[in-house]
Amino acid sequence: MNGIIVYFNTFVPQWYMLKINDMLVISSREFRQNQKLYFERADKGEQIIVQRGKDKAYALTPINEDDVYFNAEMIKKIKLSAEQAKNGEMKKITSSEEINELLGL
Repeated sequence: MNGIIVYFNTFVPQWYMLKINDMLVISSREFRQNQKLYFERADKGEQIIVQRGKDKAYALTPINEDDVYFNAEMIKKIKLSAEQAKNGEMKKITSSEEINELLGL
């Protein structure tokens, strides 16, 4: 997480909100009560950190299809690779030089 991690003493109320360097830190209770508001703010590019307890924090970040690794295209590639391996259409690599060559290094 880029930015500052904020720890609060026990005297800070549960509904706290703190703005630090364009980062909004809120309690998990505040997030639960106003989820729609914080999802909309994250959609607009604001960095939202949800503080849960004393030592846990989570970043609220929107994702799109490109961020999801196992999208339809990736599953298709995995199935094709499995079929190719089943048919013996693979290259066995036994050395670091072959790895570098395969990766174009």
